[in-house]
Amino acid sequence: MLAKAAAVVQKDFLTAVRYRNGMFLTAFAPAMQLLLSFYLAHAVGPQYRPEGFSYFSFLLIGTGLFMFLHSCMHGFLNVIQESQQAGTLEVLLTSSTPPITLLCLAALSAIGTALLQFVVYISVGLFLLPSQLRIAPLAAAAVLLLSVSIAIAFGILAAGLQLSIHKGSLVLWLFGTGAWVFAGTLFPVGSLPEPLRVLSEWMPLTHSLTAFRLAMFGGTGPALMREIEVLLAFAIALLPAGITFFSWTLRRARQLGTLSFY
Repeated sequence: MLAKAAAVVQKDFLTAVRYRNGMFLTAFAPAMQLLLSFYLAHAVGPQYRPEGFSYFSFLLIGTGLFMFLHSCMHGFLNVIQESQQAGTLEVLLTSSTPPITLLCLAALSAIGTALLQFVVYISVGLFLLPSQLRIAPLAAAAVLLLSVSIAIAFGILAAGLQLSIHKGSLVLWLFGTGAWVFAGTLFPVGSLPEPLRVLSEWMPLTHSLTAFRLAMFGGTGPALMREIEVLLAFAIALLPAGITFFSWTLRRARQLGTLSFY
């Protein structure tokens, strides 16, 4: 398994090196987002402290974690889409490696790249406000691990939808748009109307953002532990559901002979 993972990562690295312009754009987008967040917070002023945090720290975690998790989800979808476009999906998913394992291995480079971007993004942002840090390292690691697990579940679900109805990207776009507005990425959930606040509570990203902000700037406490428990419940429910759905759509596509359709 490690040899397969290394081969996939090597292949993706050589592809990335070959297309250097894409690597530049990949680094440029987070830098512009960080700059936008900094000046937006400066324009709003220090008096605005959503959920008790400075607005820049609120934006830093909101935009950084959102982009990271959304990229993780897209990594799984891109594996299916690119294989469909190249006409290699049917061969790929009938190899000796189990399809769900193969999907995860193929998305490994996308997750690794997104994680590297996230670490650099957060590190540069935190350099601008070191006095506000109250990091709980173990809690932050737990939040990140659970959030990635949930993102993987949604990514596998989107890959399954791409196999069945070829609209996985649309579903992720709708999910991303809704999460961007309702999960507390740019403004606190408390400012939403009551029905939308209830909807937000059922979105895993809402709890990921809240928990990671607490772990980075609030230290440990009952509120942080509650958010971690909620994330654990989401991960336990969504990961098996995503894997089951992908396996079902793959089996159905094979039975209908639509696996190679695009």
